Amino acid sequence: MELASPKNNYHYNSQLKSFANNLRQNMTKAEACIWKYLLKGRQMKGYQFRRQRPVLKFIADFMCKDLLLIIEIDGITHDSEQGIQKDIAKDKALTEVGFTVLRFSDWEVLNRITDVSIIIGDWIDEHGKVPPPTPRQRGKSQEGHKLI
Repeated sequence: MELASPKNNYHYNSQLKSFANNLRQNMTKAEACIWKYLLKGRQMKGYQFRRQRPVLKFIADFMCKDLLLIIEIDGITHDSEQGIQKDIAKDKALTEVGFTVLRFSDWEVLNRITDVSIIIGDWIDEHGKVPPPTPRQRGKSQEGHKLI
């Protein structure tokens, strides 16, 4: 399978769109916490993350296209042998198309969010593009001119 890129829309899976929308509306406490305090609104070093993004046959908890980075938040269901095997298969498939997967437990996010932030930030410092892409300012073109 080819590497994830804008050409293939980062392997977006439109068949999972309604399921992803449902998950977006019903985030776990840990997912809501990491979204609000670390990933929403380009808070993480200027990079845009998307939540509950359908990729291949999976739904990634959080994905940054520019970094090819996926962040997964694992709850108690991931502790079973079946959950562990599913996570291994998901990580393998995502890695094969060029993504890096960082996994954190619910407990880590809820009790050690500063450490989670440092780990993600350090990964971005080591692997990210410098500088991060800048968002278009509302009402201005890419060159900074006012749009009429």
